[in-house]
Amino acid sequence: MEADGRVLVVRRIHVTYHLRLRPDKREAALRAYERHVEYCPVARTIGGCVTITTSLELEDLAEDTAAD
Repeated sequence: MEADGRVLVVRRIHVTYHLRLRPDKREAALRAYERHVEYCPVARTIGGCVTITTSLELEDLAEDTAAD
């Protein structure tokens, strides 16, 4: 938030995605992350006036919890 005169205005948004997933799903998650902004309604709506940045943190599930 930044002050614009006497009004607080959102100028930047950073989103960090935290994913815990099976190692065999890592590639699919990376592909989705690379393209998600173009299909996100919020990013498409406010992207022209608010700077949106993202980061992705992946964590492998332990072998005993990775079964479906």
